[in-house]
Amino acid sequence: MAAAEAQSPAPDWKEALKSRLEAAKAKKTTDQELKDNEMDLFTKYYIEWRGGRKMNNLSCASIPRFYYRNLWFLLDKHQTPPLIGEEAMINYENFLEVKEKAGQKCKQFFAAKIFAKLLHNDPYGRISIMQFFNYVMRKVWLHQTRIGLSLYDVAGQGYLRESDLENYILELIPTLPQLDGLEKSFYSFYVCTAVRKFFFFLDPLRTGKIKIQDILACSFLDDLLELRDEELSKESQESNWFSAPSALRVYGQYLNLDKDHNGMLSKEELSRYGTGTLTSVFLDRVFQECLTYDGEMDYKTYLDFVLALENRKEPAALQYIFKLLDMENKGYLNVFSLNFFFRAIQEQMKLHGQEPVSFQDVKDEIFDMVKPKDPYKITLQDLISSGQGDTVSSILIDLNGFWTYENREVLVANDNDGNADLDDT
Repeated sequence: MAAAEAQSPAPDWKEALKSRLEAAKAKKTTDQELKDNEMDLFTKYYIEWRGGRKMNNLSCASIPRFYYRNLWFLLDKHQTPPLIGEEAMINYENFLEVKEKAGQKCKQFFAAKIFAKLLHNDPYGRISIMQFFNYVMRKVWLHQTRIGLSLYDVAGQGYLRESDLENYILELIPTLPQLDGLEKSFYSFYVCTAVRKFFFFLDPLRTGKIKIQDILACSFLDDLLELRDEELSKESQESNWFSAPSALRVYGQYLNLDKDHNGMLSKEELSRYGTGTLTSVFLDRVFQECLTYDGEMDYKTYLDFVLALENRKEPAALQYIFKLLDMENKGYLNVFSLNFFFRAIQEQMKLHGQEPVSFQDVKDEIFDMVKPKDPYKITLQDLISSGQGDTVSSILIDLNGFWTYENREVLVANDNDGNADLDDT
């Protein structure tokens, strides 16, 4: 009996919602209580129907009730059969009918070009109600967030300076349940950690300001506001740069590296970063090019370093690393540049009792991977376009990265063997 119950399909969420609402209306409750109950139920069933996924990871409270409840029920009421799987659809005629009933604030979203944009090969010329609803929610949220960010735009130029974004995030912390456990003494370090990601990726020329438009266009704000979800999984927290565990991990690593406890990192202290296999030559370049104080690195500079090494596939990270590899500031890497850095890898191999790999072989492999426009020079754009920038940089700056590349076939074979063993069990 239990097994049969477990296999029975989940009740339709809309029917469950309607029945609960009818039961609620049977009781003598105030209009406000009814509205609150309807909102809570809508949120509950809507999220369950989407498999526990919230709209764009945003708090439902951030969207006006008008949009959130009324629009969905109007769209659902005017859906055009048949369903596609479980997906409710709506044709253009019913779309326009909802437009007339939805109210003035919603009319801007019921344009022909928006319908056409969401039209994807449906034989009846319909669009998905869910896709349209999420489109509207996203637009409303962007509008609200733009207004919120603009309040911190002191100069009124459509940009946020570092201090502006720091203030925005500092005042956002109390609204993010996932950060409730942070000690107030850690707030300044948390804000610094969060702000650096925005500026590292969105201010590549290091102008000290970011367009509000760019902040809204990237996914970082979504990641930050995901922390409003009180039930965020452990995996999601670990992969989110803005989560408390992630911020504490990065700052904890910084403290662990700081052996003399002076709040700064020397080259020797930074050399133990990660697996401790970054070459001395590369670390020399880090301290030559990056902002230091009496030859030591502060936390903000360390954050740029971490963001670059943890995101080596990203153009901004490759730009950071390329600048360090381009010793003569020529705008390209040649055979001399590659040899200079790879020689340090060869020296480390000798120290570990390994037979050094021939530079000639490695050089040929790098040029084969990148396929630069000029066969003798590798530019930053060549690295980015090739999709191999992370591999090339790892080969040149990190013994562990080179070892992983050199033994890639063995590692893949081991992974396949491991998967085969799992299949056999």
